[in-house]
Amino acid sequence: MDAASDIAHEAQHHHGPASGLSRWVFTTNHKDIGTLYMWFSFLMFLTGGSMALVIRAELFQPGLQLVDPGFFNQMTTMHGLIMVFGAVMPAFVGLANWLIPMMVGAPDMALPRMNNLSFWILPFAFTMLLMTLFMDGGAPNFGWTFYAPLSTQYAPPTVNYFIFGVHLMGISSIMGAINVIATIFNMRAPGMTLMKMPLFVWTWLITAFLLLAAMPVLACVVTMMLFDINFGTSFFNAAGGGDPVLFQHLFWFFGHPEVYIMILPAFGIVSQIIPTFSRKPLFGYASMVYATASIALLSFIVWAHHMFTVGMPLAGELFFMYATMLIAVPTGVKVFNWISTMFRGSLTFETPMLFAIAFIVLFTIGGFSGLMLAISPADFQYHDTYFVVAHFHYVLVPGAVFAIIAAVYYWLPKWCGRMYDERLGKIHFWWSFIGLNLTFFPMHFIGLAGMPRRIPDYALQFADFNMLASIGGFVFGFAQVFFLFIVIRCITSGEKAAANPWEGAEGLEWTLPSPAPYHSFGTPPKID
Repeated sequence: MDAASDIAHEAQHHHGPASGLSRWVFTTNHKDIGTLYMWFSFLMFLTGGSMALVIRAELFQPGLQLVDPGFFNQMTTMHGLIMVFGAVMPAFVGLANWLIPMMVGAPDMALPRMNNLSFWILPFAFTMLLMTLFMDGGAPNFGWTFYAPLSTQYAPPTVNYFIFGVHLMGISSIMGAINVIATIFNMRAPGMTLMKMPLFVWTWLITAFLLLAAMPVLACVVTMMLFDINFGTSFFNAAGGGDPVLFQHLFWFFGHPEVYIMILPAFGIVSQIIPTFSRKPLFGYASMVYATASIALLSFIVWAHHMFTVGMPLAGELFFMYATMLIAVPTGVKVFNWISTMFRGSLTFETPMLFAIAFIVLFTIGGFSGLMLAISPADFQYHDTYFVVAHFHYVLVPGAVFAIIAAVYYWLPKWCGRMYDERLGKIHFWWSFIGLNLTFFPMHFIGLAGMPRRIPDYALQFADFNMLASIGGFVFGFAQVFFLFIVIRCITSGEKAAANPWEGAEGLEWTLPSPAPYHSFGTPPKID
């Protein structure tokens, strides 16, 4: 018998066959939990995406047409919250669960039971958030940044469910981060020093520290909201001696590191994929590690660039402007290293590579529009326009989402032992690429022309570009349903994959045998 079937046989011998549901509910196996995270995040991605399509359908032409403005505001709020906390972050945690133990040569995550709990908190948190759509007063309608006093004095009664949901998501993230740190520091294979770890492991280690530092700040700010709403305090109420701008400081002190939490693991994924399909080692490994760490440190001192218009002192504006521009330096180092890795390599353009290259090009566009927004006097013009929406979607969709899709294509043969259909993968790439640019590129123009964010209706001069963006949104959305088809087809009937389908992949995760998940009550089976 081969090793995998041997282990499966041992597992059955020790624990009896794992029944379908209890295997998934009680599992402490990092692969099972990684799989749960990935499927959950994809479900949330489709849910949040359908809300985005409601937004784009409403904005297809001026003159209110589909939904009333109150529901439109609920959609913008829920779309943002679900995409950030329900789609992107759980997908990266799922990838961490699947890959980090294999990449560092560990048998599992360091804290397997906590791993199980940190996943199972999430479905309850998001069910509660989604249930607010059906309650009196409707879902939260104050934007995903939930600025006070809009979210405290004028919020629907369902705001308490929202606050509890945010607390649960934060608890889940903190437990996940502790688990990642404990695994990487304590369970690396003998001889694997920190500077020999794959880049994906490094980016996740740094991300985990960001989570530990940023998430408690979010917990504080929603707790202060809870007190303002229910217990008569005035943290954010100027009439009682509080300050609404304090909310913005606290939120963005969490919110800015949060956007890096959503992009650093993507940097790690791209740093694994580009060398594989360039048939060359990554250019400048050490500088990549230091650049990632610098980005993480700088991410904590730039939060007020979201707040140039609140009336801060000129010295504050200058500091936050220059500190923000400084982040472009380590980011530029990373882009330079990826391009240098590809330079004179023997490139092939399989689907993961296409998504990785699109990531570099489009993420860089998002980075440049971010530099424009960093210029304080110019930001007074851009602030709260569609230009900002274009900027952060160019960072998050071709950034975080494309990297996650690239990772799925790249590691799917490892996960299920079958190969996806390369032709369908390429169709999915071009379909997504066109849909994405058609959706978000016109937003730069309508933003610079002065169209505000978060409005359900608009002046006639913005109509053409909005129509293009709405068509692009539906094109991109349907491409992701096609992606679901490709993944399911691969898992159920794909051709058997080679031991290493990508010649040139160097990571431990390709060379180590990958035993079948054992049923995880009690002790793992002995491997002879």
